[in-house]
Amino acid sequence: MAVDTPLKTATPGHRRSGQRIRRPLRRTGGRLWTRIAVGLLLVVEVYPLIWMFLTSLKSNSDYLDNSTWSLPTTWEWGNYTEAWTTGNIGLYVKNSLLAVVPALALILLLGTAAGFALQVMVWKGRSLTLVVFLAGMMVPPQMILLPLFTVYFQAGLSGTLWPLVLTYTGTGLPLTVFMMATYYRTVPRELFEAATLDGAGILRAFWTISVPMVRNALLTVGLVQFFFIWNDLLIALTFTNSQDLRTIQVGLLNFTGDFGATQYGPLFAAICINVFGTLVIYLFLNQKVMKGLTSGAVKG
Repeated sequence: MAVDTPLKTATPGHRRSGQRIRRPLRRTGGRLWTRIAVGLLLVVEVYPLIWMFLTSLKSNSDYLDNSTWSLPTTWEWGNYTEAWTTGNIGLYVKNSLLAVVPALALILLLGTAAGFALQVMVWKGRSLTLVVFLAGMMVPPQMILLPLFTVYFQAGLSGTLWPLVLTYTGTGLPLTVFMMATYYRTVPRELFEAATLDGAGILRAFWTISVPMVRNALLTVGLVQFFFIWNDLLIALTFTNSQDLRTIQVGLLNFTGDFGATQYGPLFAAICINVFGTLVIYLFLNQKVMKGLTSGAVKG
């Protein structure tokens, strides 16, 4: 008995120690594969940006004569100046801002008000109205371009940026109304009931209570709609009939240098201005966007 006891107690002990050794190895292996996957994703995401930036510093002969993946033989920083002046990127950015900012303001204002009316206020037919807004998301933009072009021409709006503002507002409202109505479900109804008991009207409850409660959602929806509108090419190409009205996406499509020839260095410099500008905006507002996305996912 004295001999058997250590053997019985030793065997489980060895198994426990073996299990303790294997667990850290499994965790280390899992972390290693996770880091490798994250590293591959970073390479896939970051390398095209680096290549695009290096290409923007090449001369036109360097781009045509050497390999696409080669480094610049001379660093042409003047490509950015030429893109801004000769390529009229400054004008295209200005036109994009003049079309995007008013449309985005109207989308957020009307979409937030509609979401508040559909989700907070109680009235007959609000469910059907929400379905109508959702049906607007199913209409392809290509189907409405020709009728809208006719309407804008007859209304005398052609040759201005108003067709872009109105079209962006109309196409962006269905998704905004749906998302804002979803976010309003997370706002406690007791707040509006207390405001009503204190004598607050609908407008005051909307501006002073509901809008501050959904500010993260407003930022999230606004950023999503901003990227949709800023990167639009089809609508802008349809309703801009002169070079003075081109947005940045249409300008990049028809980018030419002196004598009408394509200058690849200034072209990639213009693309870098567009891409890195929007990337900085997203990185700056990234955390608030994540908060806005999670706040509409849980009701409470």
